[in-house]
Amino acid sequence: MPQVTLLKNNSNIIKILILTSVIILGTVSIYSIFENEGVESNIKSEFIEVSLDKVPVTVKAALETEYSGAKLVKAYVNEKKEYKLELSVGNQKATVFTDVDGNW
Repeated sequence: MPQVTLLKNNSNIIKILILTSVIILGTVSIYSIFENEGVESNIKSEFIEVSLDKVPVTVKAALETEYSGAKLVKAYVNEKKEYKLELSVGNQKATVFTDVDGNW
């Protein structure tokens, strides 16, 4: 009889360990999913689209120097006066970042 009780206790301990592991892994996975979404939304909301004529001359000059032949498609700016520029060259598109002085 003592061996049967011992086996039942070990079986219960193993079940508890497995259940605990599943709960911990599930909790960690859910946390990481929500963490990534928060970061993404902050990045998206940081820049505000501006018209192309509002882009400073220094930024346009740096663009012509560094990426000659590239066409400025869209421009965005944030509170720090950093610019996100969407460019196209032929059928290729790219996004670059610069400050108000044209430093990449």
